[in-house]
Amino acid sequence: MGFNPEPSYRHGSEARVGVVLANLGTPDAPTPAAVRVYLKQFLSDPRVVEIPRAIWWFILNGIILPFRSRQSAHKYASIWTNEGSPLKLHTERQARLLQQALVQRGHAVRVDYAMRYGSPGVPAVLDRLKTEGCDRILMLPAYPQYSGTTTASIFDELFSHYIRVRNAPELRLVKHYHDDDGYIEALAASVRAHWAQHGRPDKLVMSFHGVPKRTLLLGDPYHCECHKTARLMAEKLGLSKEDYLVTFQSRFGKAEWLQPYTAPTLEKLAKEGVGRVDVMCPGFTSDCLETLEEIAMEAREDFLAAGGKAFHYIPCLNEDARWIEAMAALVEGHVAGWPTTADPAAVQARQAEADTSRREALALGAAD
Repeated sequence: MGFNPEPSYRHGSEARVGVVLANLGTPDAPTPAAVRVYLKQFLSDPRVVEIPRAIWWFILNGIILPFRSRQSAHKYASIWTNEGSPLKLHTERQARLLQQALVQRGHAVRVDYAMRYGSPGVPAVLDRLKTEGCDRILMLPAYPQYSGTTTASIFDELFSHYIRVRNAPELRLVKHYHDDDGYIEALAASVRAHWAQHGRPDKLVMSFHGVPKRTLLLGDPYHCECHKTARLMAEKLGLSKEDYLVTFQSRFGKAEWLQPYTAPTLEKLAKEGVGRVDVMCPGFTSDCLETLEEIAMEAREDFLAAGGKAFHYIPCLNEDARWIEAMAALVEGHVAGWPTTADPAAVQARQAEADTSRREALALGAAD
């Protein structure tokens, strides 16, 4: 087995701490070709689709990719911005703001972001941090609730990368933060702000991304963690059990997934005479296709067509100041014991140096 080329080791050099904010990913463009590349990588992950590889290869390449790529490209085009993918933009901004928040707290920590599928990929970001002298890495998935289909897949990619690295860094992983008080308070505050401006709904619907029911039966804690997030947030908001619902969206294929499903539930509420629903997606920390198109567009249309009077979508946390501070506190707790403190001038200089290195790396990649 060969090893990746690495920067020369220098005795006595100061080891830096790197933090990787890792999200799911996004196509590079809202086109069938780009979406096909992205979907192939995503749906080829055995953590995502637990079907025998030989069978799934024919289904994926012969049925799903030829038809779903064009359909999904149309959906991505409906939410694409002049700056690109919303998920990528929000994740990049979160990483930059997290860096600033940690600097303000006196930490000499390098923060970067990566995508499990698409670009910038996890291996490329880890290599970049290594060239910047980061010998301690904290992996922070953008998934508050743990699932083998998401968080564990990021961990797989992390460990797979370091199989090929001779001088591997010290690693720490954030498994979940579904019940972290800072995260819960940031969610609750976003709801309070929305209600202060628009009034309260008849029902608050908390829609989480679905996974096959089989994963729950095999021991995946995701379902329980989603419900705990919802319960803690309801307590912060002073809601009774009749005031809110937990649902699951984005079902794929014919197998049974976690229920109740979001879209049928919203239609049922409308037909039962519920006039206004507010829908939020606590499991997504950045707005993306599943929130902006599937919920804010499709679910809205379905609810109103079924007789509902008003549909409000409450955005994800994105760059919310409370969320950035919650992430900073989360990182602070997980890097405890690592040498991260420095005088303010040194911290600022280190951040400027890292930012310059990152821009040069991106420019070189674009040139290639």
